[in-house]
Amino acid sequence: MSKATGKPLQAGLVGIGPLVSTVEETPDPISTTIKGTIPSWINGSFLRNGPGKFEFGKDKYTHWFDGMAMMHRFHVKDGGVTYNSSFLRSDSYTRNSEKDRIVVSEFGTLAMPDPCKNIFARFFSRFKVPEATDNASVNFVRYKGDYYVSTETNYMRRVDPKSLETKEKVDWTQYIAVSSATAHPHYGRDGATYNMGNSYGKSGFFYNIIRVPPQEEEGDNGAKKDAADLTGAKVICSIAASEPRKPSYYHSFATQAGPAQGKSFHKAMTWEPKSDTFFHLVNRHTGEESTVKYRGEPMFTLHQINAFEDDGFLVMDMCCGDNGAVIGDFTLENLRRDGEDMDKFYNSMCRNLPRRYVIPLTVDKNAPGDQNLVNLSYCKATATQTRPGEVYLTYEELCNEELLQYGGLEFPHINYAENNGRPYRYFYACGFGHVFSDSLLKVDVHTKELKVWRHPGLFPSEPVFVPAPGATEEDDGVVMSVIITPKEDKSTFLLVLDAKTFTELGRAEVPVNIPYGTHGVFDNAN
Repeated sequence: MSKATGKPLQAGLVGIGPLVSTVEETPDPISTTIKGTIPSWINGSFLRNGPGKFEFGKDKYTHWFDGMAMMHRFHVKDGGVTYNSSFLRSDSYTRNSEKDRIVVSEFGTLAMPDPCKNIFARFFSRFKVPEATDNASVNFVRYKGDYYVSTETNYMRRVDPKSLETKEKVDWTQYIAVSSATAHPHYGRDGATYNMGNSYGKSGFFYNIIRVPPQEEEGDNGAKKDAADLTGAKVICSIAASEPRKPSYYHSFATQAGPAQGKSFHKAMTWEPKSDTFFHLVNRHTGEESTVKYRGEPMFTLHQINAFEDDGFLVMDMCCGDNGAVIGDFTLENLRRDGEDMDKFYNSMCRNLPRRYVIPLTVDKNAPGDQNLVNLSYCKATATQTRPGEVYLTYEELCNEELLQYGGLEFPHINYAENNGRPYRYFYACGFGHVFSDSLLKVDVHTKELKVWRHPGLFPSEPVFVPAPGATEEDDGVVMSVIITPKEDKSTFLLVLDAKTFTELGRAEVPVNIPYGTHGVFDNAN
């Protein structure tokens, strides 16, 4: 057991270089080979996004996040599956291609000065703040019925979910006063979309809650305007950072404060292990922030699982780690290690585990400081008032020791359509017994029991739940994941699991190479 990470030590890990290597796009749909059975009721497109090109000419990217966005589509219909993919024709991709070198800076790679410029121009260009990239390689998101691919800058790109054609670039700053927005919005049942962005200037640094209204009804002729539309977007709440010079990075509800001059963004980030975590509670209908201040011990989180109200409390479940420096470790040099070097790298990494925090929505300022304000019978998380109007939170682990053998977890998904913002029982995630995930997990948050799909040498992507038609139970449906094998050429497949039993129903084998991706969605309309 590692003293640094608290997880079992690993030895003999296989290299995963092929998972982070450049591949060719497949613009026209191709057939796949079906093994087992893909349920005939599944009809739609499984859309995925992620880095797919890691060099231009002699220039190579430094960090995995920097690779050029590659969009993937698995179209499922009547038990069959086709596959196509396309690089996002972002301005970053186009300019890099034209120059055959890296000319736009990314998260971990700072573009070098043009060698054709004179020595003075090259010198002074090192002191300019790099322009924001539109390399939207993180997720597929929806606003007003349209699909976009997004990253963590102020730019998105509208795309066609069928052809994967790149459409216009969209700049958040042209609609509202924010400098960026996350790649993980939430979708209200009223059709509105909620997101989080930031703004900064002379008055400080602010975290902003954004609301984009529902899609307007189509005109009398039934035609929808073929253009990006974020009109009506507004900031419903702005929260000042406690330390304007050290704003927090947030990935799902990520901060882009602008790289430091002469440094890539990931080198400008620091982990502050002595700084508490602050929880800001905002009414999304009124934009009003709670006057009670909530905080807890330092932690790092990329992805939230779910949150819901219960009897005067807000229950928040998320994947958390104790060392935020891990995000800078995913350099391509580290990911392309092999043998003992890979073992050493993995065993030094922090693991993420599912944790539950509980926020009391009303607090009696006269409550004694030693009283646990949380009285939910099923929960061991605590909230104590340290001084009037200030509450300190401790978490409950939503797992037992069994999870440790799978190396912690990330990329959580729930039955979003039915259970987002509501009490729930199950979530699905990737287990990290390797630097990249090497298992799929189903977690029962009531009992903390696991169901596992794991095969040596297979590397699953984020699992996405698709409900069965007429489903009456939370886990009635399937879980989809793209599985990659670094030791076998052109061996990727789309895996379909029965969500209830977590057993394999079928797979669709793709005769081309696919890199490891980030996030995606299932769309039953395309």
